[in-house]
This record gives sequence, C-alpha cells and structure tokens, in this order.
Amino acid sequence: MSLVCAISNEVPEHPCVSPVSNQVFERRLIEKYIAENGADPINGQPLSEEQLVDIKVSHPIRPKAPSATSIPAILKSLQDEWDAVMLHSFTLRQQLQTTRQELSHALYQHDAACRVIARLTKEVTAAREALATLKPQAGLVAPQAAPTSQPAIVVSDLYRVITLHLQYMDLAVSVVSKTAEFRDSKCICSCKELLKFVILRGLHSASIPGILALDLCPTDTNKVLTGGADKNVVVFDRREEQIVATLKGHTKKVTSVIYHPSQSVVFSASPDSTIRVWSVSGGNCVQVVRAHEAGVTGLSLHATGDYLLSSSEDQYWAFSDIQTGRVLTKVTDETAGCALTCAQFHPDGLIFGTGTADSQIKIWDLKERTNVANFPGHSGPVTAIAFSENGYYLATGAQDSSLKLWDLRKLKNFKTITLDNNYEVKSLVFDQSGTYLAVGGSDIRVYICKQWSEVLNFTDHTGLVTGVAFGEHAQFLSSTGMDRSLKFYSL
Repeated sequence: MSLVCAISNEVPEHPCVSPVSNQVFERRLIEKYIAENGADPINGQPLSEEQLVDIKVSHPIRPKAPSATSIPAILKSLQDEWDAVMLHSFTLRQQLQTTRQELSHALYQHDAACRVIARLTKEVTAAREALATLKPQAGLVAPQAAPTSQPAIVVSDLYRVITLHLQYMDLAVSVVSKTAEFRDSKCICSCKELLKFVILRGLHSASIPGILALDLCPTDTNKVLTGGADKNVVVFDRREEQIVATLKGHTKKVTSVIYHPSQSVVFSASPDSTIRVWSVSGGNCVQVVRAHEAGVTGLSLHATGDYLLSSSEDQYWAFSDIQTGRVLTKVTDETAGCALTCAQFHPDGLIFGTGTADSQIKIWDLKERTNVANFPGHSGPVTAIAFSENGYYLATGAQDSSLKLWDLRKLKNFKTITLDNNYEVKSLVFDQSGTYLAVGGSDIRVYICKQWSEVLNFTDHTGLVTGVAFGEHAQFLSSTGMDRSLKFYSL
C-alpha cells in the first residue's frame, strides 16, 4: 500500500503524519502550510511542526508515477534496461580480454626468465671450471715487467668474465637492503653530531705542494690513501697517526687512488698514462697496467674487486684485469671525439658512468660495451660523478659551478644545486648509507639526501679541496687539498 500526500496527491519523498487529522503529508508542504496558517489543512485544528510524526518507509526506491505504467513507457524502460545490460557486458568483455593479454605476457616473461636463468647457470658453471684451471697463474705475488706491447683485446674473454660475474647482479638488491640497514642504524651521525674537530697532517713533499686524490679503505676507514703532486702514493693510519707506506714509481703527479676493500692492495693512476697496482705490506709496485696512450683521468674498482675501469684523455675507457694487468676491452664513442674526464662504476657493477670534456655524462653497459644513456645539461667539462649506494641517484659536478642530481630510474635531472660563482667541484661522494652527499672544491659542503639541502660547510683548507670521503657510518669526514693537508672532521 503506497502513501499519498493529502495536499499534492503524490507519493511523498519525506512522509509525515498529523496527529490532529491522522492524514499523511509531504513534510515540505505541510511545514509551509503550518507557517502560514498554524492549523491542520484538513480540519483546521491548531497544529505545530513539533507535533508532526515522521513515517519510516522500508523501501528506498520511490514508486513510479502512474504515467510510467503505460505501454510506451514500459517499452522505453525495457529498452533502457537492455542498453544498460549490453554496455555492462561490453565492458566486462574488454576487461576479460585485457586480463588475458596480461596473463599471457606474464607467463611468457616467466618462461623466458627460467630459460635465461638456466642458460646463465650453465655458463657460470663452465666459467668457474675454466677459472679453476687458471688459478695457479693468478695472484699478486711479485712485480712483473712492463709489457713491451699492448695486449690483444679479446671480446670473447670479456664476455666470459662478465658472465662469470653475473652472479653479482643481486648486489643491487643487497645494496638496497644494506642501505636500509645503515639508514635505520642508530650509528649514523646526525647533522647536529657532525661537529668540527680538525687534525692537520702534512703528508707529501713540501717542494711540490698538493694532495690530488683521496680514498679510504672500505673495510677499515682508519686507513687513508692519498696521491700527490710529488708523484707519490701515501698510506696513512688515522688511528696510529703515522704513515704506513710511501709508494714511489709514477713519473708524473698522481690524480686517482683506490684502496682495495679486502686485500692489502691499492691502485693509482697518473697523467703518465699508467695505472699501478701496489702492495701495501711489501711497499712495492706489483703490476703496471698500460691501458691508455694519454693521461689517465678516472679510476674505479668493479664490485667483484678483480677489475678496474679507467678513463683517459685519449677518449677511451678501458676494463682491465688487476691480477694480470691485461686490458680486456677498450672502447671509445667515435661520435663524440672528446677526452674523458672521470669514470665511476654503478654499485651493481653492470653499468658505469663517464664524464667528458664537452660537458656530457654517458652511461655505459659493461657487458655490451654500448652507450645506453646520456645526461646533457652541464655547460663545462665534467669534473666529478658519484652514484648513491642504493643505485638510484647519480650526482655530477662540472666547471659551470653547479651540481646536478639524476634519477637513474626515470633518466632525468630532478635537482640542480647552483653553487657560488667560480666554485670548482673536484670531488663528490655519498656516504655508505646514502644519507649524505659531500662536495669538495673551493670548500667542503655536506648535503642531506632527499631534501638536498646544505647542512655543513667547512672552510679550513687554505687551498682547493681535491678529495673528500666519509668514514664508517658517517662518523667522520676526511678531506685533502692543495695545501698539502689531510683533515678529519668528527665528534
């Protein structure tokens, strides 16, 4: 039984009943009538809005008007319902087709991945067996004479080497988890804790001033490695506050140095076009890598610790075996035709970046030896590049007095930091947790990542800062400069 308003003779949207006449009304209409007359419209008895009683209707759908019960109206309603059903059916078919395609693609990818994994596993096993037969010849045992001629570059050897180390592809995942572990660790120094405390040491010859390169041993950051304009490489123990070894052999200044993470071995590069491998304990050169015909401008150690990446003014980058001194591959970008100024491996060891004299940053695929991405934007020679430890970001500096941050996942520049006029960027480094970025040049500046805001500024060096490096858990910051000083900033 439907309710009908006694005033409008229509089904009310908000029905209510008058206790005076017991009639049903549309609340909107009866309220207007009461406001004007103050009485019930049926019997004229006094009535107020407070006396009205709402009626709860169980069915939420309003009944159709009597005009909708005609045959044309019924046919139109059926047509509308049919159209709605067909539209819904079409939408469902589209969704089903899309889901089928996605499922088919996922199954294809899974099958391809399984095949690739099986093939790589087989190749790695074969390479390990082949490597086992060569082990007696490996090792940094004694100095070797410099080769009289450039060793042949065998592409198949490089492929086998890279295939052998594809097991290190999971380094990307481990680095991310390691970064999260470092970031969550309470050992990481906060910005407030990085108070200034300076130790001054003169390590290199006073007659030819200038320390040009700096590196810390990754597993023991108390061991400091420097390269100077006096052609010497110096190993310094921060805890004992004494020089461990002074390594001599380069004929020109030393511009790049690297400390091996697990061996008592260090590497150095120089404009004399050589890369030298030194034994710290023996204090002598155990290997000379002659990969270039011009000055070596950049040096980076592969994640495996067995291979070196180098860049040079001869426009080539080279990938060399540190055990044998053999150059496995040597590549140049023939379309660019300009000198390389720096080079750095990505943490996963599968790609790396190079900077050029014409302000370009190039990303290379090591296995394919191809240029896979370019990052233009600087207006001067690129002087330093650094990958964050989680592998997501790339920081670059150039002679245009600016820093640029690049997102490697989106291949774009997301932040540019404009420095002071004539600021010279010489060194860039992220700490192990990826929390801080340090910049060395006209002074030392430390930025906190993600916000990319400056949190510290040190101006103690009287000359240009040529190297910066973080200690373990960012507990201290070390720096070198053209004033021959090695400085430490910590609690």
